[in-house]
Amino acid sequence: MTMADDAMPARLAEKPTWLISQASIHSHRLLTERLAAAGSRGYHYRLLAALQEFGPASQARLGRRTVMDRSDVVAAVNELAVSGLVERAPDPDDQRRNVITITPAGAAHLHRLDGLLADVQDELLAPLSPAERTQLVQLLTRVLIHRRGVSAKELSEWTEPRIP
Repeated sequence: MTMADDAMPARLAEKPTWLISQASIHSHRLLTERLAAAGSRGYHYRLLAALQEFGPASQARLGRRTVMDRSDVVAAVNELAVSGLVERAPDPDDQRRNVITITPAGAAHLHRLDGLLADVQDELLAPLSPAERTQLVQLLTRVLIHRRGVSAKELSEWTEPRIP
């Protein structure tokens, strides 16, 4: 069998949507495997990162900040709480909801996951120079800004998915 026998059709190879999808599949596999080896999932990282950056929050706010469905937030918070990485307490202003807080163990775990994610980025983007990696992030950010109809500042503060 020759390389030509396995060649990708040119129509696919020139389509950014195809290339982004293929890179996403590879990226997701790498990330999922590495997180699982550390006893975590992507949802855990997203929640811990939001709590570390913004401080304690209700489960609803965490869902908006991390673009997660409420039921996924509840399940992931339960897993993190059982592991002692977050604490859940009734909101003093509204007893119907809970406030989630990252624990010192959660902050330490997040720090370990940051290193793991840095390794995944390095492996995935190995053929790109640092400048090209920065450019890739900028270009993908522009695509997201356009698709979501928000400014760059709003994208960094994005809390609700926008359906075009």
